[in-house]
Amino acid sequence: MAWKQRRSGKPPLEAAWAYHRPMVWLIGLTIAVSLLAGGSCAAASVPHLKSPVVKIDTGSTAWMMASTALVMFMIPGLALFYAGMVRKKNVLATMMHSYSALVLVILQWILFGYMLGFGTDHGGLIGWNPADILLIGVNPHHAVSQSGHYIPETVFCMFQAMFAMITPAVIAGSIVERMKFSSFLLFVLLWTTFVYDPLVHWVWGGGWLNQLHVADFAGGTVVEIASGVGGLMLSLLIGRRNGYPNQVLQPSSLALTLLGAGILWFGWYGFNAGSAGAADGLAGIAFINTTVAAAAAGFAWNMAEYVHHQRMSTLGLASGIVAGLVAITPACGFVAIWASPIIGILAGVVCYLAVQVKAKLGYDDSLDAFGVHGVGGFLGMLLTGIFAVAAVNGVRGMLQGNIHQFLIQLLAAVSTVAFVAIGTLAIGWIVKVTIGLRVPEVVEVEGLDLGIHGETGWDIGALPESAIVSPAES
Repeated sequence: MAWKQRRSGKPPLEAAWAYHRPMVWLIGLTIAVSLLAGGSCAAASVPHLKSPVVKIDTGSTAWMMASTALVMFMIPGLALFYAGMVRKKNVLATMMHSYSALVLVILQWILFGYMLGFGTDHGGLIGWNPADILLIGVNPHHAVSQSGHYIPETVFCMFQAMFAMITPAVIAGSIVERMKFSSFLLFVLLWTTFVYDPLVHWVWGGGWLNQLHVADFAGGTVVEIASGVGGLMLSLLIGRRNGYPNQVLQPSSLALTLLGAGILWFGWYGFNAGSAGAADGLAGIAFINTTVAAAAAGFAWNMAEYVHHQRMSTLGLASGIVAGLVAITPACGFVAIWASPIIGILAGVVCYLAVQVKAKLGYDDSLDAFGVHGVGGFLGMLLTGIFAVAAVNGVRGMLQGNIHQFLIQLLAAVSTVAFVAIGTLAIGWIVKVTIGLRVPEVVEVEGLDLGIHGETGWDIGALPESAIVSPAES
């Protein structure tokens, strides 16, 4: 706040109001939505609790709860993955994007997000069932069927909440080191409500793509294309970082990035194998496909680097692993094991080329959310339409003579790109003209850790001489 008072010339009270006004607006909006939701709940007819009509599969329920925790653990993984690639003055601000997306979207999901995504279908476009606002109508004894196995709806709701929170967290990779924190919070709330929730209804909640029988096992459209395209649009709207691409923007710690990639890979098992909805053979297929594709993509990215630059980098290995995880996400429960290394190799090479194009075109998708997640997700959706085999999950792709499935996959991918692009630009523009998107230049130069949060991510100053113990003394 001090820097703003010095430069604005405003009285302290007025300067404080100007500084905190965006957060006040965000809190006010949240309260207004909550009151509106409360009114809807009062008018809704909440169903009576009913005895379960089926036996809940306790083993599958335990696996789904573990999978939910695995996906949640991807947030610290993503935070480390991104934090290692930004400059040391922006480490905490970058990690805050991931953690704030977690807490904000969980609250939104419970309040009305789950209802919009998985409520009663309306025209194939959106779910709506006022009784499910604040989960009032969700009976803890009711079960939902996943692959013929029944798990509590509460567990299903929480599993889907993890997908909702990880998607805007990935978007943050495109706009690190320059976006206001309050603006990011408002963007996440609006984007999740008006882009993610309708999209998840289209694909998994009974919407029009679901009715067309699109094959998207774990979120190639809903998570990967949506986060990649959303990140690209927001980065174009906010503009490039100061100094990009002419100055070297030194990563703070690629060791953190490697650690984050490992945690992401670990959590992705919940993401993909958990999408089977049960502890069964389909989960096992998704599990092994995820592993093989990630390994193949990491190797292929490093090979592409070696051909291009005569070296293999740690950042390239980490990026390739994530690219393979992204591309196999829609396909892991539809393709045979032999297809997963092919998908991984293609993902490693194609996503590597997509990242190289960024430098030529000059846009600042800072941490390659579009190049890895957007391009990788689009590629994975198309490859699902090619390699899907009926013996795995009842879906035939082009290799089994079903070109119709490939066309559905293409339609779903293109529709997701268009919807997310338009929705992100609209929401980003609203935030920009109301509270602004970008931090002042002085904060960007100083670093967002100090300029916004008043903290530093690293305290690695030299120890005083009195604290140094000689080997003889020890």
